[in-house]
Amino acid sequence: MDIQPDLQDKVDQILEKRRNSMGPHLGISYEKFYEDEVVGTMPVDARTRQPFGFLHGGASLVLAESLASVGSWLNIDASVHAAVGLEINANHLRPVREGKVRGTATPIHRGTQTHVWQISIEDDNGKSICSSRCTMAIITR
Repeated sequence: MDIQPDLQDKVDQILEKRRNSMGPHLGISYEKFYEDEVVGTMPVDARTRQPFGFLHGGASLVLAESLASVGSWLNIDASVHAAVGLEINANHLRPVREGKVRGTATPIHRGTQTHVWQISIEDDNGKSICSSRCTMAIITR
């Protein structure tokens, strides 16, 4: 796991908090935690496929919003603020039946009240399968 050195404590907190959340149930795991890039993967299996055997678009959105949420959390003072999803959209570009998908989230905007993240999701061959944008509201706890 690649972690920006000054973020180790925050990453440890994130990994502890996510134990009983949706991500682990879908097999989402993280590879990189930086303030300007978060990378994670998700298997394409029975947990994430729709009835016709393809990766469910909703599962792609769960991965995208998970990456954006973590990215925003790495960029705020979590003792004062929280980052919550405000809006998400996606274009599903190509179907996937098996393997693993990898999402990379990068910030477009990090303001005091909102963050906007671009999330690119690729298949095992590096082909783009989904392009998403997620807006996070930064609220006072």
